[in-house]
Amino acid sequence: MNKVDKKFPEGFLWGGATAANQMEGGFNEGNKGLNIADVLPGGKERLKVLKEPGFTFEIDNEKYTYPNHEGIDFYHRYKEDIALFAEMGFKAYRMSIAWTRIFPEGTELEANEEGLAFYDRVFDELHKYGIEPVVTISHYEMPLNLVKEYGGWRSREVITFFERYVNAIFNRYKGKVKYWMTFNEINSAFHFPIMSMGFSIQKEEDKYQSIFQAFHHQFVASSIAVKACHEIIPGAQIGCMLLSAPVYSYDSNPENVMYALQEERLFNYFCGDVQVRGKYPAFIKRYFKENNITLDIQEGDLKLIKEHPVDYIALSYYMSLTQKKDKTGLETTPGNLLEGVKNPFLKASDWGWEIDPTGLRITLNKLYDRYQVPLFVVENGLGAYDKVEEDGSIQDDYRIDYLRSHIEAMREAVEDGVELMGYTSWGCIDLVSASTGEFSKRYGFIYIDKHDDGSGTMERKKKKSFYWYKEVIKSNGEIL
Repeated sequence: MNKVDKKFPEGFLWGGATAANQMEGGFNEGNKGLNIADVLPGGKERLKVLKEPGFTFEIDNEKYTYPNHEGIDFYHRYKEDIALFAEMGFKAYRMSIAWTRIFPEGTELEANEEGLAFYDRVFDELHKYGIEPVVTISHYEMPLNLVKEYGGWRSREVITFFERYVNAIFNRYKGKVKYWMTFNEINSAFHFPIMSMGFSIQKEEDKYQSIFQAFHHQFVASSIAVKACHEIIPGAQIGCMLLSAPVYSYDSNPENVMYALQEERLFNYFCGDVQVRGKYPAFIKRYFKENNITLDIQEGDLKLIKEHPVDYIALSYYMSLTQKKDKTGLETTPGNLLEGVKNPFLKASDWGWEIDPTGLRITLNKLYDRYQVPLFVVENGLGAYDKVEEDGSIQDDYRIDYLRSHIEAMREAVEDGVELMGYTSWGCIDLVSASTGEFSKRYGFIYIDKHDDGSGTMERKKKKSFYWYKEVIKSNGEIL
């Protein structure tokens, strides 16, 4: 079968993806409160710094820089950026709402009108060009007050604050947004709970007891959001969002195959099982027993989770993971908050993330086989160093090659029978890296003249990939 015979469905949602905390800027404008991203220092050491004992989530301008404060100034330049997205032909734009623009401390009884009005303007601008907003409700930007006063999602009280937040945005934007997601990369908390759960593990703390209790609180909150979304916005779709990485065994040794299976079930499927199937999976019972984990599950929690599963699964995909039970003497490789054994069959990006387009096809097939609900690839892209040539052009053929191979893998998955809603490449415009706090780790089709040392003009430049992706969308993926 010729590849052009393998087509994406009509109405496929082509577009791009970003997150408010990595690009909006205006961190103290419009009555916005501080969120956890506002205290993340810039630079490659940012995640290590957050693990240091005694980190107090305070802004210390003398010791660190805070690139998220300015981002790429989308807060003031959203019209310019959305016009560029429209020029590429975007059908959808995946974005997030900053919780602290709506509830600055997280605990208020009334929403902040200035924050609500800002997103009104953004959604109106998107609709002007026929672009569907796909909105993540919570994307690594929990209100700092909830982190410091309540311990993040450790506390069940946060469910009440989250419910107030989702009701406010569903009621405000019910005529403007029909695609929603609850928590960005919820399962990333297995490796780094500070981003998605709003807490770091203390020395005296049982790590997994805290993480799984926080997961339970998020699952209850997710089901509350699904219920509210369906009631307030009939016809809307609301999904969960998973960080997806297929786990390969290092070899055919059954010990390593079993180890890889256990890793994959826990990381890739646990959160999906609860949010899609509506119940805790059978395999988790043994894990809880062996790790002395006992959850505080209150009356009505499991019924709520069962009755209000998500409509679809959104996922990020950047890399696969190779695992071996005993890694002694083996070279490891970094990744999207993950680390595995180096795979000799794969090349890696400038940041060491292994490039595996076939892994995306594998992931999509496995998820669809397991859940039988629509899938939506809402993050996929190549972080790389981009060079502005003397003539002002950015010749990012390496990004085109990466995206082409992954889009081809998606097309194969569709031919395999996978129900795929759309594809929003991360990040469609250069922004602050979540993992490193750098500008130099660039993903976009649009170059931003902003650099790690703080210099730059914020000028927007179209890369070669801008024009390539425009043709991909125009042809519904036939021209690769």
